[in-house]
Amino acid sequence: MIDHSLLRPELTRPEVLAGLATAREYATASVCVRPADVALAVAGLRGSGVAVGTVVGFPHGGATTATKERETAELVALGAAEIDMVIDVGRLRDGDVAYVEEQVAAVVVAADGRPVKVILENWYLSDEQKVAGCAASERAGAAYVKTSTGFAGGGATAADIALMRRSVSPSMGVKAAGGVRTLDALLTLRDLGATRFGATTTAAMLDDLARRLASRDG
Repeated sequence: MIDHSLLRPELTRPEVLAGLATAREYATASVCVRPADVALAVAGLRGSGVAVGTVVGFPHGGATTATKERETAELVALGAAEIDMVIDVGRLRDGDVAYVEEQVAAVVVAADGRPVKVILENWYLSDEQKVAGCAASERAGAAYVKTSTGFAGGGATAADIALMRRSVSPSMGVKAAGGVRTLDALLTLRDLGATRFGATTTAAMLDDLARRLASRDG
């Protein structure tokens, strides 16, 4: 359920490679890397079963639809298997839901069958806007709605996960990202309906899980 996140702007190539090794060791669902690291991640994770994801319009979402389409197509060509796109947050706050839906739909087409996770950046949104963003994303064919980039003022909250889960159909995923740093936090959000998690503390959380399972079985 974890997308191991390698998105910090200061990461060096050795640090990215170390992150890829962590994802391989712990058999995460995916890594989520910066666009410039997609080729490196594809090569580094070949044969591991760990998918390579990346971001589009990140972190602010203000690029044009054509730019997001081109970015998506390029990253797919490089081997990206999942796309996390940031919506135009200002347009959603304006009430221009049609624009948001059309942009998500364009990225879904450019992703050519690969899952698209739509980052709403909830920190800036009212509950009404979050619900509208969820509905637009589902109508546009996205696979997931996602709480945040991790670069705004706040990340995933229990209230937001519960709201997003109620706002989409059971077939759509909900991704919690930003501030999910402990196993207990992850489990709480899972129980509220999150189905995927963006995390940087992957090893610590899964080591904690292993200790708990060993103690229970012992």
